Amino acid sequence: MTRKQKRLSVIVAGLAFLGAATGLTFYALGQKASYFYMPADLTTTSVQPGQRIRLGGLVEKGTIQRGQGATVGFSVTDTQKSVKVMYTGILPDLFREEQGVITEGAFGPDGVFVADSVLAKHDENYMPKEVADGLKAKGVWQESKSE
Repeated sequence: MTRKQKRLSVIVAGLAFLGAATGLTFYALGQKASYFYMPADLTTTSVQPGQRIRLGGLVEKGTIQRGQGATVGFSVTDTQKSVKVMYTGILPDLFREEQGVITEGAFGPDGVFVADSVLAKHDENYMPKEVADGLKAKGVWQESKSE
């Protein structure tokens, strides 16, 4: 092999390695992706039972039900539709009715969303970006003008 052929083969091998690493990275990230939906979005989207998604909206008033142990049932709404959610675990301290929430999990075969994590707003001025954008688009939520 000439010097030029060796250099070319090293460059080609390096590019092949970078391409394989990039492909594996995108594949791994794609497997961990969970898409964000508001309850009304679920009527137009096909979400299979067991498919991981993020469900966001407001905790519907009067729907929080404490079950056995740390199991809690509640509904997430965007004022147009609501979705029944079951969660087993410790809820955030600021979790309450009519507050912004994002849950992550999957729908069970019975149509109930089984969440494995619940995120709640942390003060009166904050709404999770995805929830705020979705509620603003529906005309339900406006930013406070307290400043």
